[in-house]
Amino acid sequence: MTTETTAETSSPSMIDLVKVQEVLDTLRPFLQADGGDCELVNVTDDGVVQLRLMGACGTCPSSTMTLKMGIEEQLKQHIPAIKEVVSV
Repeated sequence: MTTETTAETSSPSMIDLVKVQEVLDTLRPFLQADGGDCELVNVTDDGVVQLRLMGACGTCPSSTMTLKMGIEEQLKQHIPAIKEVVSV
């Protein structure tokens, strides 16, 4: 997968929701292998992805590390307009 910087990726939009979901779908098997999952709640206008951690991820002491070092890093790599990922 290549990363392109276009007008579509310079700011969050409905297209970014689709792209975010695509990246999450590639990460989902790793979360599910440990009994967890995540749900995309929203992408704000300022580039914040809001996720709901579910299953084992919701109560795991390492969930912050998974969220920031795993999910957030992958989303930022594929979608430059993403600034942060937070759990809601």
